[in-house]
Amino acid sequence: MQKILLIEDNKDVRENTADILEFANYKVATAENGKIGVQKAKQFKPDLIVCDIMMPELDGYDVLRSLAGDGLTASIPFIFLTAKTDRADMRLGMNLGADDYLTKPFEEKELLDAITCRLSKYDFLKKEVVKNLKGLTDFLEEASEYMDLESLSKDHELKHYEKKEIIFWEGDNAHSLHFIESGTVKTYKSTEAGKEFVTGLYGAGDFIGQLSLLSKEGKYVENAMVTEDAALSAIPRNDFIKLLYDNPIVSQKFIELISNNLIHVQTQLVDMAFASVRQRAAKALLELYEKGIIKDKANGVWVFPVRTLRA
Repeated sequence: MQKILLIEDNKDVRENTADILEFANYKVATAENGKIGVQKAKQFKPDLIVCDIMMPELDGYDVLRSLAGDGLTASIPFIFLTAKTDRADMRLGMNLGADDYLTKPFEEKELLDAITCRLSKYDFLKKEVVKNLKGLTDFLEEASEYMDLESLSKDHELKHYEKKEIIFWEGDNAHSLHFIESGTVKTYKSTEAGKEFVTGLYGAGDFIGQLSLLSKEGKYVENAMVTEDAALSAIPRNDFIKLLYDNPIVSQKFIELISNNLIHVQTQLVDMAFASVRQRAAKALLELYEKGIIKDKANGVWVFPVRTLRA
C-alpha cells in the first residue's frame, strides 16, 4: 500500500482529504502544520506529500525547502494545495521542486488523478536500470515522460565498430555520450613523443565521453578506439544536457546511471598515486580478465594465471 503524507492546517479540509485518500486505498498520515509535517515526513517516509501553502510554524514553501535539503526526503513527489492562484506563487513552488499544484476547492477526481500521475512517473526512479540497450532506451523514454519532453531523441540504434576503429579523436567536437552494448573500448591520450597513455578500458554496460561533454571547450579530451568488435549507441549532447539539468529527480537517476565507471576512474587514479608498479600491473591484468579482454587459452587467447599476479 502506497503512503501519502497530508500537511494541512484546516481541520475540515485535512480530515475530508484524508478520508478521500483512505477510500482510494492509500495509507495516510496527517500533520496540522509545516513543522510537524517535516518531522512526519522523515518518520513516515511517504511515497508522496500533499501540502498546503499558507500554514503556521512553517509555510508550504519552507516545508519543501527543508525536505529538499535532506537526502532522505529530497526525491519524494510533492503536490501543493493552495487557495492562491497567482502565477508568481505557482512559479516559486515549481522552481523549488514542487511536482504539481491543486487549487482549492478541488474535485475528488482531480486530487486522485494528480496523485496517480505523479506516483506513476516517480516509479521509474525506484527501478534498477539494466545496463543494456533496452534498459537504456526504457530509461530515456520514462525520463522523457517524467519531464514532459517530446524533444528527446527516439533513435537509439546500435552502430557497429570493428577492432582498431576510432570512435572519436581527442580535440573533436564532443557531440555524443556513447554507451557500449557489446565489445571493448580503450580511451587514451597521445604524448608528444607519439606514445599512447591509456586512460581507461571499458566493456558492455559502460559509458564513455561524459567528462568531454561537461568540458567548457566542448571537445573530446581523449581518443577512443575499439579493441574488440563493438556495438555502441549514442545519446546526443543536447539530450545529455537536458537529462543532466532540466529536472533534479531525473538528473539524480541519470548521474547514478552514467557515473559508475567515473568512480572506477577515481580508484585508478588513487592506485596510480599510491600503489607499486607490480600492484598496478596485477590489478590491470585482473581487470582485463574480468572485462573479458583476456580470455581462456582454449578460446584462442592466453590468460595470465592469478598466482603470478600477487603484488
